[in-house]
Amino acid sequence: MHAPGRALPDRTGQRAEWRRGWKLVLASAVGFSFFSVLLAGTGLFFGPLGKEFGWSRSLLSAGPGIATLVTALLSPFYGALIDRMGSRRLALPGIVLVMGAMSSFALANGSPLQWIALWVIFGVLLTTIKSTVWTTAVAGMFDEGRGLALGVTVAGTAAAQAIVPPLGNFLIEHAGWRGAFVWFGLGWGGLTLLLCALFFYDVRDRARSAAQAAGEAAPAQGALHLPGLTPRAALRSRAIWQLAASTFLVMALTVGLGIHLFPILTEAGVTRANAAWLTALTGVAGIVGKLVTGALMDRYKPNWIGGVTVGVTAVTFIVLIWWIDSTAAVIFGLLVNGYAAGTKMQICAFLTAGYAGMRHFGAIYGVMAAIVAFASGLGPWLAGVVYDKFGGYGPFLWAGVAGCIVSGVLLVRLPAYPKWAESGGASLYPA
Repeated sequence: MHAPGRALPDRTGQRAEWRRGWKLVLASAVGFSFFSVLLAGTGLFFGPLGKEFGWSRSLLSAGPGIATLVTALLSPFYGALIDRMGSRRLALPGIVLVMGAMSSFALANGSPLQWIALWVIFGVLLTTIKSTVWTTAVAGMFDEGRGLALGVTVAGTAAAQAIVPPLGNFLIEHAGWRGAFVWFGLGWGGLTLLLCALFFYDVRDRARSAAQAAGEAAPAQGALHLPGLTPRAALRSRAIWQLAASTFLVMALTVGLGIHLFPILTEAGVTRANAAWLTALTGVAGIVGKLVTGALMDRYKPNWIGGVTVGVTAVTFIVLIWWIDSTAAVIFGLLVNGYAAGTKMQICAFLTAGYAGMRHFGAIYGVMAAIVAFASGLGPWLAGVVYDKFGGYGPFLWAGVAGCIVSGVLLVRLPAYPKWAESGGASLYPA
């Protein structure tokens, strides 16, 4: 039952990787949480903004959709830039820019054009701190323990999902929706900047530092001897296309659900405060899901672990269709959703590293991240359109049931990993 194409994990190697890279994982997890803050809290602002400006649900949903579409268009180019420059040189200025962009939403004046423009600018800047920069750094530092390391990294999104709903509701009630945007931007962003400035150093940074300490020229990308596919070869890989299709489908449906979950609950009769705490359950369960899924993917067949994790999300959609009046059923459904939430990115990153290798991981995963961003923008918008057209979310929820099952099957049907040539991995991790 170990991973296809992989030897049983080397526990000694895993421990060595964690001693070397735990600070990087911590900084990456916090960075990933900052990326997720506004998307995790968008639903909280629907009510206040709709009441103050009279905006439709479609317009409110279109903002995040446009931002994620912009990141989708820019991600492949940014991923290639990461391969060339390294993660740290791009992430630190990106954090500062996103802090300003997130705070600028407090300036919304009721103009739909301004609202869309704010999201376009936010999307351009958000590309600098999206999943590619964090997963490229962590995947390059870890091999034997890559699954758990990626799990901890993407647990940052789960932390945001757990903290943002109750915190955002509190900030909106006590500081207003304008103050909430500023607190999220400067407060959460400031902590992210501090930790990343101290700890966010990837393989290329360490190789560069080691070369400078020895009085040598910094090694070029090719000198690291990373194994893997070229971007052109990745385009011909059936496994990569299959992984991309599964990721697109499940991300469109589950992100759409996540953005609209708060209004789904409140319109079913749940109070705003209780809806915030119920939504936060998904984040708490998500932390467990990411860690458990990461550990299991290091030990067993990762395509099966990923397929089952993705497929079981259909349970949440079924609960919201048939048993939304049952508190116990809703809690169970949200726990299931939370367990699987965010693991989609973790699963995608892990399997992309396995099937594409690390030679051009930034560029190839940048395309995957573009697919994720496009799906993440399309899903909430489609859910909003369904709501406006049908007066409810029923058709979207039924699509979620079918789509999650299909996505899981696509992962289960993936072939075994390629047999990468030995790359002298010890040279990748200078002291």
